[in-house]
Amino acid sequence: MEQKPVIYLYTDGAASGNPGPGGYGAVLVCGDARKELSEGFSRTTNNRMELLAVIKGLEAIRWHNARVEVWSDSTYVVHAITEGWLDKWILKGWKKVKNPDLWQRFVPLYRAHEVSFHWIKGHAGHPENERCDHLAVEAYRSGVLGEDTGYEEQQAGGAQPDGTLQLI
Repeated sequence: MEQKPVIYLYTDGAASGNPGPGGYGAVLVCGDARKELSEGFSRTTNNRMELLAVIKGLEAIRWHNARVEVWSDSTYVVHAITEGWLDKWILKGWKKVKNPDLWQRFVPLYRAHEVSFHWIKGHAGHPENERCDHLAVEAYRSGVLGEDTGYEEQQAGGAQPDGTLQLI
């Protein structure tokens, strides 16, 4: 059986203020193929955009059990995997976890592939990291901004650790 090639997923998130307008950028590279993704939101946080960049990149992969190397300058995202935080959050039923809606969206995508995470120093001249940063910033500066409903629900006190909404 022929082994699938590695997909390199570079990601970055940005927010102007925390919270504030924000965006994500993701670049997927596999052989000669390249895909860039970005989107902006009117009110969000940097950590949410860092994680959403990974989610959107994994969602863009069209085959199952892909070999994916994620390169991110977010210690929040990388350490959640490499330090075992995600496993602990799952075992504790998502209690006291920031951004549970996004982490719960991430888990099945992560499990559907063979994913490794690597930290890369941000703003240090790495071409793909710089490109992702540019995409993220341009996305929130574009004026075409969506609503980060997960963030807004958490701020309203309606998001539960399992991602469901509490009726107030």
